[in-house]
Amino acid sequence: MPRPEGGGGHEIMNIGKTGQILLADIGGTNARFALSRSELGQGDQSGPIDYVKVADFPTVREAIADVLARRAGGEQPRRAVLAVAGPVSNNRCVMTNSPWVIDGNELQPALGFDSVHVLNDFEVVAWSLPALQPADLIPLGGGDGLPGEPLLVVGPGTGFGVSCLVQRHGARLAVVTEAGHATLPAENEREERVIACLRRRLGHVSIERGALSGSGLQNLYEALAEVDGAQVPHRDAAGITKAALEGSCPVSRATLEMFCAILGSVAGNLAVTFGARGGVYVAGGIVPRFPQFLTASAFRPRFEAKGRFQDYLRNIPTRLVIKPDASFVGLKMFADHNVD
Repeated sequence: MPRPEGGGGHEIMNIGKTGQILLADIGGTNARFALSRSELGQGDQSGPIDYVKVADFPTVREAIADVLARRAGGEQPRRAVLAVAGPVSNNRCVMTNSPWVIDGNELQPALGFDSVHVLNDFEVVAWSLPALQPADLIPLGGGDGLPGEPLLVVGPGTGFGVSCLVQRHGARLAVVTEAGHATLPAENEREERVIACLRRRLGHVSIERGALSGSGLQNLYEALAEVDGAQVPHRDAAGITKAALEGSCPVSRATLEMFCAILGSVAGNLAVTFGARGGVYVAGGIVPRFPQFLTASAFRPRFEAKGRFQDYLRNIPTRLVIKPDASFVGLKMFADHNVD
């Protein structure tokens, strides 16, 4: 099966290859590496995660060579699967916030791999979903989900990531999207006023910039203060979250409440768009910091508030991913189902 072009996902069938595999989760500041052995009937034998500062190496090739020299024990891994925080096209990613260029087709011969796959980081999170255990998740309402139906993951963090894992006829496809750049919807008059304020500041108000990211949370806070005529100090996303949870700032609390409500609406929109009757998962760096607040918020009512399709949404489970290394679960899942 040929490798798909572009960043639309990878369709994989399980053929059970064996050997040592290099797994990596590469961001703009830090990169994490692990060596995993895939042996038929032996399960997951992943080693410890090695943390590397991107600034310490001029290229990803040199970083990988250093990790292998220290950790591989003299054995050359046959394959590498690399998750990157950026758009992937033709097995290649030019990092936005670092000088590294992650090109699988160059790394393969340079480092002696049989194959190198470069995946978008949210594509990797989607791959992890079937393998996550109850301890890795906090339930946020809904039923049990339908086996074999699409699994959707959404994640507010530095940006807003969305990916969907689809299974058909024994093959899996992780669909990568740019849904965070779709237009932010309003569900009531107050949100319409906030979005109108954001539109004057930003022009186009996307889901990501208007609400569901670190910078989006800050934009939402400033717009709410303006709409309410409130004088508030400058706060970043962490400061807004802290003040909201402490109850020390009414605008911060209103901001976090609106953030959760909008997240529910957007997740519900995406669930019906993808037909994600297997379940919807919330990941990313922001929401795991306040699971109790999210559970008590309007997230789930807004998720289900789709008029005639309310019953459809009511049966879809929503879950919060709290496993910190879920990306390595996804990398291993992809590697175990890899066709080169």
